[in-house]
Amino acid sequence: MADAGKLERVEIRFSGSGGQGILLAAAIVAEGAAALGKQVVQTQTYGPEARGGASKSEVIISDQDIDYPEVQHPDINLVLSQAAYLKYAADTRPGGLLIFDSGLVETDATSDGMILRGLPFTQAATEELGKKVVTNIVAIGAFVAISGVLPADGVEQAVLNRVPARFRDLNERAFRLGLRLGEEALAVFETSSATRTS
Repeated sequence: MADAGKLERVEIRFSGSGGQGILLAAAIVAEGAAALGKQVVQTQTYGPEARGGASKSEVIISDQDIDYPEVQHPDINLVLSQAAYLKYAADTRPGGLLIFDSGLVETDATSDGMILRGLPFTQAATEELGKKVVTNIVAIGAFVAISGVLPADGVEQAVLNRVPARFRDLNERAFRLGLRLGEEALAVFETSSATRTS
């Protein structure tokens, strides 16, 4: 979805289980967009079901005033749990981008007609950084690389702004790990696409 950055309005949903840092992920992306001078609206849904249940946070990024702040059919859906996939994936617009944790989410016919990009966010955070808690930051890095909606440096700065000083190094490494995973996935996709069309 390399042309997403050219859209005048992009609707994004972040979803997962409570405790996975979904709200923080959305806040970071919203801050990164606002720093570019974009119009931004962020909303979240959480409550008694939040920890362990499916929760979501949404961001609308626009070049124009945002007259309707609700996301109904996101252009990009980032999903970090099976419960969130079952609850929210079907809302993704036809042809939209579904990015998911391939170690935790199993897709089905619900995602037919979407662009699917599954990467092992939790596994990578655990094995390469030794910290499962930064899975959401790894996922943001991959989101930036795959979607093309925002520049990496701006979102990385938003990550550093949002985390305590003593955890900045860890989160910076997590973000860059996600960027690498996303870039590698794009390279594989582009190679396979070129092979099919030649």
